[in-house]
This record gives sequence, C-alpha cells and structure tokens, in this order.
Amino acid sequence: MTLRGVGRFPADLQALRRWFAALGWKPFPFQEQVWRAAAAGGSGLVHAPTGTGKTLAAWLGALAHSRRRAMAREEAGEVDERPVGSGPRVVWITPLRALAADTLRALADPLPDLADWLAGADKGPASSSRQRSPRWQVALRTGDSTAAERSRLRKRWPEGLVTTPESLSVLLSLENAHDLFASLETVIVDEWHELLATKRGVQTELALARLRTLAPGLATWGLSATLANLDDALAALVGPAAAATASVVSAKIPRKLVIETLVPEPMERFPWAGHMGMRLLPQVLGVLDRATTSLVFTNTRAQAERWHDAIRGARPAWKETLALHHGSVDRELRASTEAAL
Repeated sequence: MTLRGVGRFPADLQALRRWFAALGWKPFPFQEQVWRAAAAGGSGLVHAPTGTGKTLAAWLGALAHSRRRAMAREEAGEVDERPVGSGPRVVWITPLRALAADTLRALADPLPDLADWLAGADKGPASSSRQRSPRWQVALRTGDSTAAERSRLRKRWPEGLVTTPESLSVLLSLENAHDLFASLETVIVDEWHELLATKRGVQTELALARLRTLAPGLATWGLSATLANLDDALAALVGPAAAATASVVSAKIPRKLVIETLVPEPMERFPWAGHMGMRLLPQVLGVLDRATTSLVFTNTRAQAERWHDAIRGARPAWKETLALHHGSVDRELRASTEAAL
C-alpha cells in the first residue's frame, strides 16, 4: 500500500525530478525529503556532506513553497496587491561574503528552465493573472554592493536575495523594513555551523526573530555539513518554540576521503604566536606539483597572503594560474578567481 504524502511523490514536484533528469542527475533521497517539507511550508535543518546538493535541496524547496502559495491564492480568487519587486520572497544568508557570487550563480542556474513551472504552466491554460507573473530574479546585497547596485535594488527587489548577516541587519533597520519583508516566505541560512555560537551567529538569530515578526509563518532552513548536536543547532535556528515541529534532514552518503598529513621534520614546539607554518613550504610544494587544481586553506587572511607570496616566489611559472582569495581582496579580483575555478 502506498501512503499518501509518504510513498507517493507530490505531482507538483515532478518538475524538479524532470529538471534533474534533463541534466543527467538523480536527486538524492534527502533532497526530495527537503523538497516535500519545504513545499509544505515546514522549517528544518539539512545536514549533509559537502558537495551532495544541499543548496539545490533548500533552494528548489523554497521555490516549490512559493509556487504553492501563489497557486493557492489564485485558486481562492485572491489578488496580490503588492507591486512586483516590492520585496524578496526568499532570503539566502551566507556567512562568507567572498563566496556570495558563487552562491548567486548556483541559485540562478535553475530559474530559466523552471520559469514556466514557477508560473503555474502545468496547471492548465494560463489565466490573465498568471500571464503577468514575473520571471524570478536573484541578486546580491552585501558589503561589496556598490551604491548604484543598492539603488537598483530599492527600485526593484528580486524574488531571491543573497545577503550576509551584517547586510541583513542593515536592511532590517530601514524605515520601510516592514513593507520590504512583508511577502517573505522562506529564509535559508547557509553554513550554519560557521555562525552558530559566535557573535555573528547571535546577530543572525536576532535577525531571524525579527523576520518572523515581520512575516508570520516564515519558513526557516539551515544548511551544514559539520554539526555535532543537531537538536541544539535546530533550536537556535528556528527558535525553541518551533523546534518541535521542525525537521532534521540528514544525508547518509558514503564518500571516500584520502587524508595525507604533512609533518615538519624535525618536529619542534610551535611558537606561542605568529605561527605561519612556512617551514612546510617545500613539502606543500611537493603536493601541489603532483596536482592539477588545488585549494590551499589557511587560518587567517595574513597567513593566506604570506603563503601566496611564498608559493609565487618558489614557482614563478605559476604566476598566471596562482591567485589569492579572501574577503579583503578587491571584488573584481575575487570574481576573476572564482570564474577561473
């Protein structure tokens, strides 16, 4: 026997499966689980390994939720009197401003192919109101946004807005914040582990509480790959009162990891401060020589600068393919690095 809502996949979400199939993909069970819960207006926490599709799970679920709400209003004969572009439907919070542009591209990619579905084309002949449904747009609002970009946003807000905790706090302080977020349906916090139990995390929790006041019924989703106590993380995300009805969606996807540790020879005591690890440069270069594309992560921006300079000095032939990337690097240089990757 097939149980309604459990074994039977919702008909209005079949378009997401078809979109995956057109790309030669097959959605993971956890992605479909998120689509179901998000489309129904639920909140939750997605815990899955890096690279398994958490972004598409949450984003497509948010689109499905917005579509269902629009279809319900139309079937009830309700008219949305708010002008197009008066405020976002989905807010995506990223803790890493330097990677916001990459997130924006990931959110924008499915929109052209899903435009007709979002407009309700599979519901039969388009009504006059549906014919006027605007195409979904996504945009950035971060500390990198220029005055001209901020001005364009105020004239026409996108349906999907990618921002940071700091920029969201600025938007919430605007005089028209109530109107701006009145139509907000879903907020998604990426890399929740990066914010949890930090000052920026408290700032995010306050912003989420304010958004839930401005937009009652707001769905909240968090994404992470490295959380330990999922119940506490969920409660901090959605609020203690809503934690009981929210979902924790965990993906159990086996992945083979190869870890190679570089140990300095001879082993000595680390200095109390200022350790840059430069003694490991020859060993790191040996690893990079064997690879084609590599990402070298450091603990601080200063350490990234030092290592970039050291590698460039040791391998001058890599000048055109070696790049530095962190939040204080010029925006255009960061964008060119991201495009090259």
